[in-house]
Amino acid sequence: MKFHFSCLFVLSAFSAYAQDPGDDFFAQWKVHDIRFEFHQTGFWDSLKQNYTLDVYMQADVMIDGKSYHNSGVKFKGNSSYNNASNKKPFRIDLAEYVDGQSHDDLKKIVLNNGFKDPSFLREKMMLDFLYDHGIAGPRCGFARLYINGEYRGLYTVVEDVNKTFLEDRYGNKDGNLFKGDPRGTLVYKGSSPSLYSSDYELQTNEKENDWSDLIRFVDALNRIPSAQLKDSLATYMNTDSWLDYWAAHNIFVNLDSYIGSGHNYFIYHNTDSDQFDWISWDVNEAFGNFQMGQSLTNLINLAIGYIPTPTTQRPVMNRLWGESYWKQALADRICALLPDFSNEKLNARIDSLANLIRQDVYADTYKTYSNAQFEQNLSQDLNITVPGSPAGGMVAGIKSFINDRRTSLTGQLKAFGCISTDQEAISGTGVQKLYPSLLRSGCLYITGIDIDKDIRIEIFNATGAAIHAVLVQKTTDLISLSIDPQVPPGYYLVNCISGNGSKSFSFVKE
Repeated sequence: MKFHFSCLFVLSAFSAYAQDPGDDFFAQWKVHDIRFEFHQTGFWDSLKQNYTLDVYMQADVMIDGKSYHNSGVKFKGNSSYNNASNKKPFRIDLAEYVDGQSHDDLKKIVLNNGFKDPSFLREKMMLDFLYDHGIAGPRCGFARLYINGEYRGLYTVVEDVNKTFLEDRYGNKDGNLFKGDPRGTLVYKGSSPSLYSSDYELQTNEKENDWSDLIRFVDALNRIPSAQLKDSLATYMNTDSWLDYWAAHNIFVNLDSYIGSGHNYFIYHNTDSDQFDWISWDVNEAFGNFQMGQSLTNLINLAIGYIPTPTTQRPVMNRLWGESYWKQALADRICALLPDFSNEKLNARIDSLANLIRQDVYADTYKTYSNAQFEQNLSQDLNITVPGSPAGGMVAGIKSFINDRRTSLTGQLKAFGCISTDQEAISGTGVQKLYPSLLRSGCLYITGIDIDKDIRIEIFNATGAAIHAVLVQKTTDLISLSIDPQVPPGYYLVNCISGNGSKSFSFVKE
């Protein structure tokens, strides 16, 4: 399931390749069953000690009835670990002590405890949205966790970002993978790796320990003159992957990320493109749950150009938002994603997921919130203070947040030529919309759903001459098409034709 980043008539969803690592595990619509069996006396205290040392403990692990003896298990996380409850997040490495041991070709998986999420859905909803739109990030599911026979609660189970992930998504795995933790702001500090080693984690090629590519990228990002930024930045960074990351995290107001707290992301030096690609990570505080001192109302109405202060500490955002080309490119990307961020598209998924996990949520005596709060937060805001939890205050309802955030973004995007409505898909063609109608730079986006016939897309100039055409073959999982017209300024017509009908759109290139 490789990512596609070209702008010319490319699907913005994954291509599916059978039997890639984790395909069976993450594709199943089920709550998985994961069991740890520790044989050490006082294993819980030992897990706490090992958390400080960052080492795995041996345990027998069973996943959906399959046993993996002598696996590695350890606590993980920062605030998710340090909360007062005994429901801690875990990292599993099946191959830590047994070479090659894996489940569905996955050696490592992560269990997150949802300690600030009454709905249990924040992480799953956002990661599914990213996956459905071809935006780099791990896959996510649910699991019941048992420790030495005791049910310890419902967890989200998340794909690890490692070499298996890189090979699957990018077709290569030998480049440097950096995690922007704990302070991966991408501010240039100098040419010595020692100036960055406390702010980032090198996740691959640790023996070589070569940080020169990161330093070159950070240096260029901070020093390229503004007039050269548009043409030169792509030498170092996949700007499409960054715009995807920026747009998605802004839509979901996931501020515990680069766009807010300045961490919880990966960048991978893709050896095929020789560019850094952005990968989302740890999105459990999406839907405005990481507040950074702001009210819920302010978070729902977060500006698409939001940059935390001081803005110089987020150079990717600060430098690009300062240029009209990149402002429009970000607005276009948000505009392309917004049709699928709606109650009409997402409420059924919310209800289905809630039905899937409800029994296990109710049985979870270690969870932070009550059953009533779980039910209410699926659709309504909660004003809650839980003893021992840092998550007091207003917590956005999932459905209400989608409605209110979409309304805010729709209003903001009008200034960028994106006029979004809630019209139904055009009957027969499966095609919904084209965004933006006024193209200043970047790509056009055509959104569509459930196309059951081949569609021919043609572009005509103002004289009626056909300047481009492409055939999009029948598919059932098409999310959107992106088009880079590469045409001179003027008026253009886009015609979408299927066996059941046609739909035309127009746009103006400035």
